[in-house]
Amino acid sequence: MIVITDVAKVYGQGARQVQALAHVSLTVPKGQFVSIMGSSGSGKSTLLNLLGALDVPTSGTVAIDGQQLGRMSDDELSRFRRERLGFVFQFFNLLPTMSALENAMLPSLLAGKPRTGVERAAQALLEQFGLGARLHHRPDELSGGEMQRVAVARALVGEPALLLADEPTGNLDSKTGAEVLTLIREATKARGLTVVMVTHDPKAASVGDRLVRLGDGRVLGDELYPSAA
Repeated sequence: MIVITDVAKVYGQGARQVQALAHVSLTVPKGQFVSIMGSSGSGKSTLLNLLGALDVPTSGTVAIDGQQLGRMSDDELSRFRRERLGFVFQFFNLLPTMSALENAMLPSLLAGKPRTGVERAAQALLEQFGLGARLHHRPDELSGGEMQRVAVARALVGEPALLLADEPTGNLDSKTGAEVLTLIREATKARGLTVVMVTHDPKAASVGDRLVRLGDGRVLGDELYPSAA
């Protein structure tokens, strides 16, 4: 599903040059849930940006679902993000003037998918996530956990091949965070999705099948959790 080959990412030039990633190689099979951990500056956010087609490596290659991102035009990358990737962020990124249902529908509508099918899929997911009575509530009328459930639904409505999660529990209390992680795990497993999640929390990371540790832009550890071995 994901093949990262000898990837380096350098920002700046000369004395201001910073190497965010150095000779990183990873292969992630379809359907695996990978947790990425590392201290601030370890390169984990840079790696997630490369997987999200939001940035390009200085050298090396990133391929997702058989497509090498470095060979795509800007328009092709935009289309790839819309059609093949789902994103879940720490701060939810919901539009305040839209309802839960409208927020969940928006990316798929922008991708040109038929409204009837999108609305049906979004409503079904929100109901599955326990938000059937909150479909028409705006974000300021929802709790943090409810907002993150809407964000997860939004990421899944478009039926992506890969879900990228950036500290999805970082803005939630421990109990609510655990509930959201369980929801992500169960929903993506049922769909056979590949998941890459960046987190600082070892408990959150343990929800995955595999733990990759980064430090100074390099892979320091790569292991399967016992339950996935």
